[in-house]
Amino acid sequence: MELLEGRPADAAGRLPREMRVYDYLDQLGISYQRTDHEAAGTMELCNAIDAVLGVIICKNLFLCNRQKTAFYLLMMPGDKKFKTKELSAQINSARLSFADADDMLKYLDIEPGSVSIMGLMNDTEHHVQLLVDEDVLKDEYVGCHPCVNTSSLKLRTADVFGPYLQAVGHTMKTVHLVGED
Repeated sequence: MELLEGRPADAAGRLPREMRVYDYLDQLGISYQRTDHEAAGTMELCNAIDAVLGVIICKNLFLCNRQKTAFYLLMMPGDKKFKTKELSAQINSARLSFADADDMLKYLDIEPGSVSIMGLMNDTEHHVQLLVDEDVLKDEYVGCHPCVNTSSLKLRTADVFGPYLQAVGHTMKTVHLVGED
């Protein structure tokens, strides 16, 4: 693995959803670095990807309420534990659970293992609310997938939560997660 500037030179073998992310970021003038890798399925590989990027990739969880009438994309530090009860109280939504893969595909055009803030560009009807742990906002850079888990991006936090969010028409709600028992 190596850290590369910008989009891949060749789109062969890449999914259209990944290439749309690069097109969108390029159109917005947002610079990014990229590394390509095998599907990020183990913590060892994730740690190796983080080392190449020089940033810890955020844990991205796609959640919903029991009635499936409210959907949430939660970004939190990868090393923090997720406690449903802790988040539920802050967003006034009881019975949070992980949303189905079908809903993930429907609203974000993402499959399990590839959840990313970049998927919000596909949520043009704003069905998904972005929740961001305050610790994510403290770092200069954020790491995420470009809607596939075989590449990872390093972007300036200010670009993601500024121009990118404005362009996709989403707002974020900042949450405070302790992640302890």
